[in-house]
Amino acid sequence: MPFDMRHIRYVIAAADHGSFYRAARAIGVEQSTLSRSVLRLERALGSQIFDLSRAGVTMTAAGARFIYAARPLVASAEQMVSAMRAAGQGRAGLLKLGLNSSVSAGNLRATILAWRADHSGVDFESVEADRGALLAALDSGKIDIAVLMGEASHSGYQHKSFWSERILAALPEAHPLAARDIVLWTDLRLERFILPAGDPGPDIRDMLLGRLSKSGSQPDISMSETSREAVLSFLGAGRRISIVCEGSIGVRYPDVVYRPVHGEQGPALIVYSGYWRHDNANPALKRFLVFIRQRYALIADFS
Repeated sequence: MPFDMRHIRYVIAAADHGSFYRAARAIGVEQSTLSRSVLRLERALGSQIFDLSRAGVTMTAAGARFIYAARPLVASAEQMVSAMRAAGQGRAGLLKLGLNSSVSAGNLRATILAWRADHSGVDFESVEADRGALLAALDSGKIDIAVLMGEASHSGYQHKSFWSERILAALPEAHPLAARDIVLWTDLRLERFILPAGDPGPDIRDMLLGRLSKSGSQPDISMSETSREAVLSFLGAGRRISIVCEGSIGVRYPDVVYRPVHGEQGPALIVYSGYWRHDNANPALKRFLVFIRQRYALIADFS
């Protein structure tokens, strides 16, 4: 005769309470339902689990051995169900995030730290790579979401703007502009720039070309085959300057200072956007998008 896990839970409850009546009341079922379940289990096992009396129920020797073995089984099943439910609700599982910018400071770092603090049950992995590699990783399912500088849309992906960060000029400490509190775009037209060839260097180069190019002339921009960290490490000893986003200023480099760049409308800003596949059913991703929307008070529907 078949039985299920519910019958075992009823038997354990009866053993713990010493009474069918008290056990049924504690777990919220009819006493007749609990009694029938115990009887069905005893018939399936071919052995009596309880001795009944007016005082309640006591375990037989066979029943005591059965319940001793059943307790860890029920506990494991409950843990498995809880884990599955948590994963389905995005409270457990794994979230993989791709990025192509620094996280030494700024909103991206703060967002990741806040997410991990609020969702300790979700394993978190980050992957840093160039834009093209991250989009390929989205295609292959190696990451769930990429947070990239700029607002360019890419066919085949969901795309939403998340937040903006300030643009700053990274200057040698001895540079004349370092004495100012802010730097204007017009102050930078005759400067010589050095940017990393890897991300986010190309995006910053395109921004400089758009902002500083004039008829017949373009800004002097050198693309270095080194990391953004290496560019900033040697900046203090050179004559070129660089442009960074707010997320890069958490690390200080010798003889390098940062000054906010302003335009006619105030601080120069750059947008950070999220990209993910519309068919990604990872509950942790869905929960992350809700977290982003609430954290930055975004009106957009990410569904």
